[in-house]
Amino acid sequence: MSSESWLSRLRKGLSKSSSLLTEGVTAALTGRRLDAEAIEELEETLILADLGPAMASRIAKTLSQKRFEKNVESDEVLRFLTGLITEVLEPIAKPLIYQSDKKPHIILAVGVNGSGKTTTVGKLAQQHTKKGRKVMLAAADTFRAAAVEQLEIWGNRTCSTVVSAEIGADAASLAYKSIERAKSDGTQVLLIDTAGRLHNKDNLMAELEKIVRVIKKIDPEAPHDCVLVLDATTGQNAIAQVEFFQKTAPITGLIVTKLDGSAKGGVLVALADKFKLPVHAVGVGETAEDLQPFEAHDFAESLVGLKIEC
Repeated sequence: MSSESWLSRLRKGLSKSSSLLTEGVTAALTGRRLDAEAIEELEETLILADLGPAMASRIAKTLSQKRFEKNVESDEVLRFLTGLITEVLEPIAKPLIYQSDKKPHIILAVGVNGSGKTTTVGKLAQQHTKKGRKVMLAAADTFRAAAVEQLEIWGNRTCSTVVSAEIGADAASLAYKSIERAKSDGTQVLLIDTAGRLHNKDNLMAELEKIVRVIKKIDPEAPHDCVLVLDATTGQNAIAQVEFFQKTAPITGLIVTKLDGSAKGGVLVALADKFKLPVHAVGVGETAEDLQPFEAHDFAESLVGLKIEC
């Protein structure tokens, strides 16, 4: 897929968020200078776009200190805003790198129900197999038959081995067996899907802790990546999800899904500002090609609604 077509999808996916920002900036500046009242309106717009109160306040303060021309145009403010957002996002824009020295490279996927976790695991499998790597999928979501079925579909699609167990089986035991099998048959990438869980489900959170402990018994450095999959449509709730999962699992990075059609794309800026965790990829659709490495400047321009120069 061409870079241009991906950027087009990204802009389209973030159109609701960018419309909110563009319209808010334009409304704040129509018929007046960038004065204190306009700055306050801009701050409210940034909060509504889910950039979060802390980030919105800092951006508003920076805007108030910037010496714009008397009759500043909204496009100039939007360009300045794009630069500020890019500065926040650039340090955390890091692709999920295949670690060839790990045999196998173990990636543990965690997240709440409905975040797109199992689909993301399948998309990652397809990306690795397209590069000629031998992939194994472990269906450690032993609570939902649908999750196992979904992973088996991806396994067939990508010619990847799928390790599963009966519904209700011990998920940690399945993870352990999948690592043993992956080591024995030369698997290069092992993707472990887990049950969607909420912070108030103590048994599920305890199970996740157990999965991590068991993985480390085989390989103390594993999981080599522990990716938290977040649904962008949850907005500021994503902040709470990161806080909860960090208490239970060694989160190494984020993948943000379902940006298409969400007016809450700004939450990614809030996440970057608060946690400084790597954002590996973002998703704007159902196909494997709709999950792409996160690029800070492209995302910032798309979020703000500026035309990207190819």
